[in-house]
Order: sequence, then C-alpha cells, then structure tokens
Amino acid sequence: MTLTRRHALAVGLGGIATAVLPLPAFAATVEELIAEFAGGATPGSGGITLTAPEIAENGNTVPISVDAPGAVSIMVLATGNPTPPVATFTFGPAAGAQSASTRIRLAKTQDVVALAKMADGSVVQASSAVKVTIGGCGG
Repeated sequence: MTLTRRHALAVGLGGIATAVLPLPAFAATVEELIAEFAGGATPGSGGITLTAPEIAENGNTVPISVDAPGAVSIMVLATGNPTPPVATFTFGPAAGAQSASTRIRLAKTQDVVALAKMADGSVVQASSAVKVTIGGCGG
C-alpha cells in the first residue's frame, strides 16, 4: 500500500482528534471522586450545609451555596452530569468564612453532592436532589 499525502493527513488529524477529545473510559465515577477527595476517610454527616433549589426551571443556571465552618476545602459534584466535578473551593487560614455560593449547570434531574474536608482530616457530606425541567448540558 502506498501512503499518500491525503492518507498521512487523515491519520495525523485522527491522532490529534483522539488525543484532544475526552474519552469516557477515563472519566472518574462519583464514588472514585469522593474516595480521592476523602483520602481514605469515610464521609460522615453534619457540619456542612448545602442549599439548592428543589426545582430548577432551567438547568443552565442553578444557584447553590455551601457552608462548612472549619473546612479546609469543599468539593461540589453533580452526579448526573457527563462530567460530575463542578467546583472545588480551598480555604486558607485567613479565610473569614468557609462558605461558597455559585451557579452550576445541571444536565437533568439529579443529586448535587457537597463534601467538606475539615481541619482535623475528617470529611463530611451533604446532598440535595434537584429536579430540572429544562436540561443545561444539551438535554
């Protein structure tokens, strides 16, 4: 078989596209993300407050807020999104409050999970079910 410029260009562009596009096989599950964030600790409950609407008219902008006094970092996950990690907030010693508010995008009705790593190394978790009427991730 003779390799022409067209074949070489097609193979080269295919290789670049394969390297650039995300592959679902490498996507971490929610359980793996929680285990990685917790560092082996079993997430407990209490000490964290997740505020999210029960029903979101539009999944493109869903307001949430997380409050975890004494937390070093907070991670927010959307369990039904194609890419579950939404945000990770890290708080330094000069932080006045360990809370964060943002708007997130939800693809469909799902649970929003917030994890907080506390200063003593423990991890606490809270979740909230959000019903989405119009999906925000192309759904």
